[in-house]
Amino acid sequence: MTDIRIDEDVRIPMSDGVTLSARIWRPLSSDGQPVPVVLETIPYRKRDHTRPRDETLHRWLAERGYASVRVDIRGSGESGGVLENEYLARELEDGYALIEWLAAQAWCDGGVGMIGISWGGFNGLQVAAMQPPALKAVITVCSTDDRYADDIHTMGGCLLSDNLSWSSVMFAFNSLPPDPQLRGQAWRSIWQQRLEANAPWLMEWLEHPQRDDYWRHGSVCEDYAAIRCPVLAVSGWADGYTNAVFRLLANLEVPCQGIVGPWSHRYPHLGEPGPAIGFQSLVTDWWDRWLKGERNGVDEAPRLRAWIQDADPPATAYGERPGRWVAEAHWPTPAVQVRTLHPHGDGSLAQTPANDSAGRLRLDSPLGLGLFAGKWCSYADGPDLPDDQRKEMSGGLVFETEPLEAPLELLGAPRLRIRLRAEQPCGQIIVRLCDTAPDGATTRVSYGVLNLRHREGHDRPQDLVAGSDYDVSVPLNHLGHRFAVGHRLQMALSTAYWPLIWPEPEAGPLSIDPAATGLELPVRAPTGPDHSPVFPAAPDYAPLRAVQRVAPTQAWRVHHELGGNAASLEVIQDNGTRTLEDVDLTLGDATREVYHQVEGDPARVSGEVVADFQLGRGDWQVATRTRTRLEADAEAFYLSAELDAWESDRRVFSRNWQRRIPRRDG
Repeated sequence: MTDIRIDEDVRIPMSDGVTLSARIWRPLSSDGQPVPVVLETIPYRKRDHTRPRDETLHRWLAERGYASVRVDIRGSGESGGVLENEYLARELEDGYALIEWLAAQAWCDGGVGMIGISWGGFNGLQVAAMQPPALKAVITVCSTDDRYADDIHTMGGCLLSDNLSWSSVMFAFNSLPPDPQLRGQAWRSIWQQRLEANAPWLMEWLEHPQRDDYWRHGSVCEDYAAIRCPVLAVSGWADGYTNAVFRLLANLEVPCQGIVGPWSHRYPHLGEPGPAIGFQSLVTDWWDRWLKGERNGVDEAPRLRAWIQDADPPATAYGERPGRWVAEAHWPTPAVQVRTLHPHGDGSLAQTPANDSAGRLRLDSPLGLGLFAGKWCSYADGPDLPDDQRKEMSGGLVFETEPLEAPLELLGAPRLRIRLRAEQPCGQIIVRLCDTAPDGATTRVSYGVLNLRHREGHDRPQDLVAGSDYDVSVPLNHLGHRFAVGHRLQMALSTAYWPLIWPEPEAGPLSIDPAATGLELPVRAPTGPDHSPVFPAAPDYAPLRAVQRVAPTQAWRVHHELGGNAASLEVIQDNGTRTLEDVDLTLGDATREVYHQVEGDPARVSGEVVADFQLGRGDWQVATRTRTRLEADAEAFYLSAELDAWESDRRVFSRNWQRRIPRRDG
């Protein structure tokens, strides 16, 4: 390993006069021997909130001959300007300018790579599509190529409750000031500027319920050919962004590889559920190949390496998932073939179609079917995975195979083709694919949802005509799963999945024709010896440890109000209070989400998120509280929000919002 220097706060000028703050790790020798640069640019505050994680990756790269650069995007951390929404043109222009600036530094050899998880994974792909000459390769982790179909906003044209949750997270982050230790007396005016500009982004997101130009911007799936540098795409089965890996593999024309592990929304060297892998070593090999030009065999690796999960009892959190790594030289692969199973009126799921004379099945689910669904995107910060699916069977249609006589391995995206009829102009169909053990315990392994108005496309919604039959296709999330001998494959259908998705304003039953319905499964049958990829073990390279002052608390609580026929889900994510001793900074954050519903009345659901953040050092103490509440009726969404900020014990800012947003679900 080489000796390094760390520059805590390098200010990089943008064309409009705003400066962005960078933390830079680089070899001491780079002053005379230029090296390639790796860039990560995200809004989550390099000075405090991501500081421990940053050390596990950027220091590693610098010690192995790279300049590794972590930038706060404009309006976040110690950077200037304001942050007004996700992936705006100004942010992407900044990314392009950062690459040009870095490539021109005396300690850079002219080559730059971009890496990032989530937001940083998004903008890595987006900036790559702008083709800055110095950008040679990208590593994108837990991100998407399609901002409408596969992000926290919507799924299958249905509004996700994560839309409210994530807006509230950014509402809180955007309320925080820069560190006065780096910005001096200017910190207060910068903070005031941010507070004045801050507003819940949810207000704008709800104005765009369909796939329009608002969502096409930043969706690289609009033109895959615009990306002309190699891409390594990484995700996990517990993450919300797994599907994008497979689309990138299928559509990018440049060298592209995909890795999908058992993990949630985390870098794989910190991956939970485990096993974690030595992702830093993989990253170094990738950059050695594409930034240094070393012929190290990276480009000879399989196009897809995926963890096939074995059956495991259902749990809302896992330390590790049993399974094994498999590899496919190509994706799509001929090793995966479609096998179709058909539902029958007796509840069976078989390879033979139902008889044409079989009667139709009625599907009309209670609104609260979904209280045990877990989070759309797991962060492994608590019990946020789906619980035993036996708790979600009431009010749905459930179909099961006979106990399997041989293992069944799936890799890819299942799809339900279903004929249905509605009694109202709108509706939802939810499909869950589950693994039922011999003792009855049922683990969800994939699912899909569809707003039935979006059956012809997310950009051209159409009302349903009561009494008419529709042949509808519902894609499920990609999975890698091995059903064991004696287990049953289960398909469950419902018309509700609250609070994971927001209900349509008019509830009503669906009529299902089992004779014209089939579940298509991506069955993987290895054609030869299954040579499992070997990944380096996660290194003994622990994150920078914060000293915990107040213990964290994570909890998910389902409350049933039997007298009022109502229920609610309460989610508590309290990270406690901790101190980063190397910068003498104490931080704390706690979020409480509550989703409430009254059975039989889809217009009487609500969600509320309250977030409390604190930062402090000695006499400097600041705190903010944000609150966002969303309600709806058949005509509109009703959003109310509050932002309060304190310096010591004095409130220095307060603002409220009330907004009515006409509802245009279709």
